[in-house]
Amino acid sequence: MPTPDITEGPYLTDLLAQPAAIEATLATMAAGPDLRGVADDLAAGRLRRIVLTGMGSSLHALHGLQIDLVAADRTAVMVECAELIHHQRGWLTPGTLVVAASQSGASAEIVKLIETNAGRARLLGVTNTPGSPLDVAADISVHTAAGPEATVSCKSYVATLAALEYVGCGLGAAGDWPRRAGEITAVAQAMAGYLARWREQVGELATVLDRSRATFYLGRGRSLSSALTAGLITKEATGCAAEGMTSPAFRHGPFELLGPGVQAVVFAGGNCVRTLNRRMCDEIGAAGARAFWCGADAEGGAFRLPSAPEALLPMVEILPVQMMTLALAAMGGREAGRFARATKVTRDE
Repeated sequence: MPTPDITEGPYLTDLLAQPAAIEATLATMAAGPDLRGVADDLAAGRLRRIVLTGMGSSLHALHGLQIDLVAADRTAVMVECAELIHHQRGWLTPGTLVVAASQSGASAEIVKLIETNAGRARLLGVTNTPGSPLDVAADISVHTAAGPEATVSCKSYVATLAALEYVGCGLGAAGDWPRRAGEITAVAQAMAGYLARWREQVGELATVLDRSRATFYLGRGRSLSSALTAGLITKEATGCAAEGMTSPAFRHGPFELLGPGVQAVVFAGGNCVRTLNRRMCDEIGAAGARAFWCGADAEGGAFRLPSAPEALLPMVEILPVQMMTLALAAMGGREAGRFARATKVTRDE
């Protein structure tokens, strides 16, 4: 089919600004808060556990940090903020560090968390909005520098991923920050190269995608950030139904849907699960669905990822999904990322 017409609106502008948003965020980290005191309190047992919370893509971005914290022998749990404030308030004690990520710093659940916590747990906020309720209430604030964003989370999401690497390093769970910052810089440059070919990527995807098919995004480990965020932004940006989940969860029910009405993106992920994910991708294709392998070893085109260390895979894994949103929206005759009902900041629970 011919390449559909693409409306070059604010969402596309934000997509192309992602490498610059990462670079700007790295610059803010040069004067970022010193987290050694918090790391010392964790090591000494004065802080006994870490609760990672947020909503939407801000929550999904936290998967890599949780993996690093658990590997560093820290007790770390992820709880959606809406659940934390109503059903799991028991986490909010003086022995808890709450890491709350929110691009606006002002969503309804985050504001309620601040009120509910009332200074009980120590609060570390990661936000793109200085002066927001989260920024003001946090004991420690880490600022991203993505700048204003029109609608769908994209540049603020990758900037949050970068900032969470800073948090992980500061808490002693993700290695040396200067080295990691250098790796993030290289990834941002590779992202810029990928995005420079956006027209080509979207044109190719328009020939293989189908808006009428159910779309699934499957991943494991750090790539779960990508799968869950992909499902969210596909719905927001295109109006198409989509779902993100772990690859093994797909076998527990959704596997029964496989056939001509399904298309699935399988993220290759880290070395320890790559073989399992490859098998899943092959089985999806064998069942008559369209299966797309997304990794540095993909055959080519939009699903071939720029090179990135395993810890930073989510930064590049989201790129093909974003190209998919442009293609799927255009195929439906709509502008990608234009909201009809949603708002950038969710003010109601």
